[in-house]
Amino acid sequence: MFIDEVVIELIAGDGGNGCMAFRREKGVPLGGPFGGNGGRGSNIIFKVDEGLNTLLDLKYRRIIKGNKGENGGGKGKHGSGAEDVIIRVPEGTVITDVETNLVIADLVNKEDEVIVAYGGRGGRGNIAFATRTNPAPSFAENGEPGEERKIKVELKLLADVGLVGMPSVGKSTFISKISASKPKIAAYHFTTLSPNLGVVKTKDNRTFVVADLPGLIEGASLGEGLGDRFLKHIERTRVIAHIIDMSAIEGRNPYEDYQIINKELENFNPKILSKPQIVIANKMDIEGAKENLEEFKKQVDVEVYPISAINSEGVDQVLIKLADILDDIPKKPLYEEDQVESHILYKFEREQPFTIHKEDDTWVILGSEVEKLLRMTRFTGDEAVNRFAMKLRRMGIDAKLRELGAVDGDEVRILDYIFEYRL
Repeated sequence: MFIDEVVIELIAGDGGNGCMAFRREKGVPLGGPFGGNGGRGSNIIFKVDEGLNTLLDLKYRRIIKGNKGENGGGKGKHGSGAEDVIIRVPEGTVITDVETNLVIADLVNKEDEVIVAYGGRGGRGNIAFATRTNPAPSFAENGEPGEERKIKVELKLLADVGLVGMPSVGKSTFISKISASKPKIAAYHFTTLSPNLGVVKTKDNRTFVVADLPGLIEGASLGEGLGDRFLKHIERTRVIAHIIDMSAIEGRNPYEDYQIINKELENFNPKILSKPQIVIANKMDIEGAKENLEEFKKQVDVEVYPISAINSEGVDQVLIKLADILDDIPKKPLYEEDQVESHILYKFEREQPFTIHKEDDTWVILGSEVEKLLRMTRFTGDEAVNRFAMKLRRMGIDAKLRELGAVDGDEVRILDYIFEYRL
């Protein structure tokens, strides 16, 4: 089954908890701190696997979770980091953040890999908090929560040339003649249900990859037929080869077919029409095709290459032309810098890390930094509570509550925890 798009939720591994422990040594306050740090949670990594050509393995994995790091131990023992989760995907896989719609990675090379969700760092044990003024701290941290994000994973085939055209114009026959690809060929529409890739070698020993895409029809960019599912694969190709049935044996007008297909390409992504395009007039062996070709040439201002794919007539000239065009076109990234996450994040201005609103008689604090701080705090004693309160104060939460009118005794909620506000 050819699967080229899935949406999945990633939950990287939480860090292991830090340990609170003490040595038992004479003359050392409370025995001295002896709790080690927790280990890092597992990252979720996407890595190219040359043996894959579909996202089928991800179709039924709606949620992918990482593993928690090992907790720290006594005697200063640090926990081990969790093993990373490796997700293998085909070349040409694009990973996009659903929330921001920014591209996280475009994996086009056989060695490409990217960390998509980062595991949380391990919580610090009480050894890490020892200071000159507090040589025996009686608190430790929980592990940092792993990163959570919802992503869209798309496969956009790596091909130099994309074959487009109406159903039954001979695209599958053409690719079967020029490569070792063996697509299904039959006398009915939509025989091709998924893209086919073929490696082509010209007479002068140049090679390139051709993608045969399922036939397009009017309205394909809006979901008619199969077009909306497979138009994405044209975006990565460098040249468009537009195959037209010049015999009009299906009862369609070749010029109208040409206009309809180009309109659908433009509606899907206007940049596609900026790619070099050649027109291949197929089925020239059928009666009436020559007359139709002469009429077609009067209506268009493009170079047309007549062929009979089934008889392999004129095919070599088309391949040479495609190779010549490809020689003059450098490979470019599929996405502009303003579409890619790594180029955008540094531009974001730092926003206030929390929001406060009132629900009934309770002040509710929201914000990823505040919530992470809460999850990493282990409320086992006064020291931990005081440290948590001090961090909230440094973030400006106390001042903001006063500004909003909070008074002594008001309830404050962060996640599922209720605190009492004190001036």
